[in-house]
Amino acid sequence: MKISEVRIKLVPGTRDKLRAFASITLDGAMVIRDIKIIEGGDRLFVAMPSRKLCDRCPRCGGKNYVRARYCNDCGARLSKDRAEQDERGRARLYSDIAHPIHQRARSQFQDVILQAYHAEVEASKHAGYVAQTIDDMDYEAWNEESAG
Repeated sequence: MKISEVRIKLVPGTRDKLRAFASITLDGAMVIRDIKIIEGGDRLFVAMPSRKLCDRCPRCGGKNYVRARYCNDCGARLSKDRAEQDERGRARLYSDIAHPIHQRARSQFQDVILQAYHAEVEASKHAGYVAQTIDDMDYEAWNEESAG
């Protein structure tokens, strides 16, 4: 597997621990977006894209987040113990959408993404800096490559 492109979108301000979003392209064929670069206690780390976990109300079938206490649709009280627990004993709130299967792949992703992040931070310090965008994929260039 080859990481053929990394795009970084810096998050302005430092009040939150979120420093940037990343998008990576694999083998020039697949994109993974919404990768977060987060400031940990003593280092940066990469968090893969995730989604909030939901379940259904046993009374009405309405969809609710797993930490909800009451159903959004019918107002019924929901059981606290209906979701898988995390390491702190709380209901697990998120699930990864895409993630590396083993540590070697995780290290490869993290190293490449953090290297691109540091390069983007340095570039942002120069006059005339124009921030990268993640949403403007060049589909015309991709179509030309795939047709040729």
